[in-house]
Amino acid sequence: MPLPRVQLIVDDITSGPWLYGRHVRQPSPELDRGCLVEVLDRQQRFVGHGLYNPASDIRVRFLSRGRRSDLLRPREFLLKKLKAADRLRRHTLRLPEVTDAYRIVHAEGDDLSGLIVDKLGDVIVCQYHALGFWRLREEVEWAMRELYPLATVIHSVPKSARNREAFPDTGEQRETDPRWIRENSVDYLVAPGRDHKTGWFCDQRDNRLRVAGLAAGRTVLDLCCNAGGFSLQAARLGASAVDAVDLDEKVLARAQASAERGGATIDFHHADAFHFLRDLRSNSRQFQIVVVDPHKFVPTKTHLREGLKSYLDLNALALEAVKPGGLLATFSCSGSLDLPGFLGVLFQAARRAHRDIRVLEILGAAADHPQRPDFAKSRYLKGVILAVD
Repeated sequence: MPLPRVQLIVDDITSGPWLYGRHVRQPSPELDRGCLVEVLDRQQRFVGHGLYNPASDIRVRFLSRGRRSDLLRPREFLLKKLKAADRLRRHTLRLPEVTDAYRIVHAEGDDLSGLIVDKLGDVIVCQYHALGFWRLREEVEWAMRELYPLATVIHSVPKSARNREAFPDTGEQRETDPRWIRENSVDYLVAPGRDHKTGWFCDQRDNRLRVAGLAAGRTVLDLCCNAGGFSLQAARLGASAVDAVDLDEKVLARAQASAERGGATIDFHHADAFHFLRDLRSNSRQFQIVVVDPHKFVPTKTHLREGLKSYLDLNALALEAVKPGGLLATFSCSGSLDLPGFLGVLFQAARRAHRDIRVLEILGAAADHPQRPDFAKSRYLKGVILAVD
């Protein structure tokens, strides 16, 4: 049965994976939300295949710009794409040698726009940011079971995507009990399908190790520590003292369980990072390394002004908490804030805190989060290591 078609109303075809509503002629009659379509140009020539959603400003997410026959069998097409993504992680990057928790599919970075797949121990978490992929979830699960026959496969839809893509009441999300994962010789207790993202921040794996490598013999403060990613690695690699702060009691309890399992001595604090830093200032207490890894302060461009203020306030307070000659490792996962904008905030924060800073290193997401060179939004995670005087 031939696929429904949508036609472009512009001459220039974007090189990226998205077509917006202004690019596409409204079909008549209107097509089902999330359906698989052929995309035609203004002259009715075949362009590629995509997932169509009239309820979203991202009207079409490209899956293929190849042959017209590519999507005759969607299940086989998905298995081929997922095999290629999995081969990159398992065989090219050799991630199983250092961890059993990694990203198998990074949406646009793997040409599967709207689909995230993370392996967390023996659980595969499929997270849907596009309604079209939610409609294909049985095919996705089948393919993942072909690749990981013994894994438990669960599905989740983040609230932001549910609203943006006008998801129906899914009613099928499944959760599992917390699981132990191992990353660079540290055991972490995580909750697949719960909390932030898919239950673990695989993107910070290399950064956790990089910062921890600077921690030997130094005091470390891990702000917004979540399940203890940075603090447990710092303790393992010889930090003289580690304090970790988070406002979420559940993730903090898992971090404490991980510390106990690994015999790490960490002082955990259930507190808001802003309040904790103000208390430090009142007590004139400082650390040699401070890590700042907050949640996304700028979820969309409409939140940019408010989010910039939050980044400015938090980093100014964090800089005050760094001993002269120390280091600040600070991060932003807001895709709507680019690296130059983030660096600008940091220099404003330094002026406010009356501290001199120098950029030592720019950090990003781990290699299992590949980026399209023609799609800047895929470069969402920005990290900076600063020398502070």
